[in-house]
Parts: sequence; structure tokens; C-alpha cells
Amino acid sequence: MGLPVILDIIVAMLCFRPEFGRHSEQLEGDHTLSATLDSFGNSSLFHKALKEAFESFCNKQVANASVAELMASFCDNLLKKGGSEKLGDKDLEAVLDKVVKMLAYISDKDLFSEFYRKKLARRLLHSTSASEDHEKGGFTRLKQQCGAQFTSKMEGMVNDLQMAKEREKSFEEWRERKGLAGGMEMNITVLTTGFWPTYKQLEVGLPDVMMAGLEQYTQYFDELNSKTRRLSWQFTNGTVHVKATYDKSYELILMPLQAAVLLPFNDAEELSYGELRELTKLPDEDLTRCLASLTHSKYKLLDQGGKSISQTDKFRVNPKFSDRMRRIRVPLPPVDDRRKVQEDVDKDRKHAIEAAIVRIMKSRKALKHQQLLVEVVQQLQRMFTPDVKVIKRAIDSLIDCDYLERDANDQQLYKYLA
Repeated sequence: MGLPVILDIIVAMLCFRPEFGRHSEQLEGDHTLSATLDSFGNSSLFHKALKEAFESFCNKQVANASVAELMASFCDNLLKKGGSEKLGDKDLEAVLDKVVKMLAYISDKDLFSEFYRKKLARRLLHSTSASEDHEKGGFTRLKQQCGAQFTSKMEGMVNDLQMAKEREKSFEEWRERKGLAGGMEMNITVLTTGFWPTYKQLEVGLPDVMMAGLEQYTQYFDELNSKTRRLSWQFTNGTVHVKATYDKSYELILMPLQAAVLLPFNDAEELSYGELRELTKLPDEDLTRCLASLTHSKYKLLDQGGKSISQTDKFRVNPKFSDRMRRIRVPLPPVDDRRKVQEDVDKDRKHAIEAAIVRIMKSRKALKHQQLLVEVVQQLQRMFTPDVKVIKRAIDSLIDCDYLERDANDQQLYKYLA
């Protein structure tokens, strides 16, 4: 940590020492700290300096990660199972209050929102959220601080999960009417595009037993919605429970991609890398990741005799596999999605900047270049600080699309085209 960062933190901590005032400070909606009248004479200059000090150190990189990302990770650890067991409800709510207060000083609130939503999706889809009430309590605090639009997608995600529970019973009744009851048990969660983060789309060659279940649900969904909505299966999420027999029986909890790789060994003692790639239709990157999780992790379900995965390898069921636990969750190494999140945020910022420019120009009809830049920054800085270069590119794009035009006599003057 560099010296300027240390100095900023020291200044901020000194401002909270009890010697300077006996009353507690409270963060207001306008992102200022209301001090008591006997603290620094209620000086506006002090309030300004305090706010700028907090904004300075709250927006610095820490170990190549933004504070927005670290705060989202902190919230994730707090709200998932095992993360807050030592905290009571009141203590947890107090910590959430402090996090939201700190969020007031973060300039990249949209980046925090995207990381938070990504981690929320993982908690919901993998059933690792400690409490639905705590999740909703977090939404309430974020909504009060940043507005209803900030949490609208997150609330939509929770609503999707509630609707999925209602559909489960309806689907089982449909299977009974069609004479399809029995076979593989399925719990399908339908996610609304737009609420959830974008996931990698893969066309996977699934074993027949899994494919039959998916076809049944697709038929049910089409009948329910008269084919007005289309299902797109996300095989990078979800879990598959597989009964496996080695020296004894185990229940394996796998990701769908892992199950697609493992189940073909029911019909073959040995399969080559190329055969598995042909059967699963997985790209090399994903196939290698799945095979590594099944051969080189703690749970070595398969054996290939080497220390790394090669395209010339041959794989077989590991006859020596044994574990004292009967129910085993085999993790799939996570993909670093930091770059993907940043790309999604940059894309959303581009659209937000273009929308702000159109709104401003539609109301003002004509505006100078510098004044337009100032107004765009003022409109958007509540969620993020827009890059001036990106604003200029957005203006040029809108001119090319005939939303704006430059004045013939003054190139610095823009006119709105109705």
C-alpha cells in the first residue's frame, strides 16, 4: 500500500475519534456526514474534506481488485451459508447497514451491482443462501441508498426462484397425466433473460437419460406457454445427483457438464479424450476443466495415469476410489469471470451514456459540446463516473445514426434531430 493511501485512511479514522464529539455520526442520502454542532463547528469545509477523503481511499485498487468487487465478495461471504453463523440477526443487519453506508462513497456502483448480482445468482442457484429474509433485507437497504432500479433485477431473480417452486408441482402433475411419471427426478428453474447474469451458451451432447428429461420439460413448457416463450438450457449451472458404485455406493453431486463426461463410462470401460469430445460436444477448454475435476481433484473418480490432461489421454473409472463420506460434492474449478463482468458493465455504460445524451438533447434541442459533457456526467455520476472519451465516441455514434447533428457554422454546437 502506497503512502498516499495510508494518509487518506489515517485522516478518515481521525475524524471518527470520540474526542471530537460524543454523538454518533449518521450517513445521509446526499452522501454527507452530519456532524453535531459542537464537532468542528459544523464547518462545511470539514464536511467537504471528509467526503473527499472517503471517496479517495474507497475507490483505490486493492491487490488488483476494485473496492466494488471486494465489497460484493464481502456481502457474499456474509449472506451465504456458513458465512454469518456467528452473527445474530441484529449484528448481521448492523453490518449490512455499514456496507450500504460505505457504498455511498463508491463511484462504480454499477460495477458493485454486477458483481453482487453474479454472486447472488450463485447463492440462489446452488441453494447456498443462508436466509431469504437476509437477502431481502439487503435489497431494501440497497434500494433506499441507490433507488428501485438498482435492485429490480435482483428482486426479479428471487421471484423466478419462487415461481420455479410453484411450477415443480404442476410439472409432476403433467407427467402423471401423460404417463411419464417415474424415471429421472427433475427440478427445473426457469430464469428470465434480463434479470440474471449472462452465461456461456453450450450445446452439450447429453446421455439419453438426461436428454429424455429435458425433452419432457420442453414439451410441458411449450404447452403451458403456447410456444410464445422459448427455453434455452444453461448447462453451466445446476446440479446432477448420480449414484455411483465403487467399493461401496456413493451419491455424487456434479455439475451437468461433469455428469455428461462421467455417465458415458456406464457403457464403456475406457474412453479416449477424442471420444469424450465427440460424445459431449464440449469445447476443449470446458472438457479439459471437467476431466481435471474428475481425475486430479480430491475425488479421483477417473484415472488416466498422468499429472495433466492431454488430448492423447485415455480415461477409465478409477477402481481404487474410496472415501469415508457417502455423499460427495465434486467441485468444478470456477472460471475467473472478472473480465466478463467488466465487459458487461462497459457495455451497459455505453448504452446508459447514449440514453443520457438523447434525453438531454431532446429537452434542450441545441447544446454546446462542453456543456453536454458536463450534463451527461452530472446525470450518470450517481451510478458511475463516465469516461469523457466514451462520451465523445457515443456522440459521434449518435450523429452517424442521425439522432444528432453538428451546426454548419459551429462544430462545437450539437442539434437534436426529432
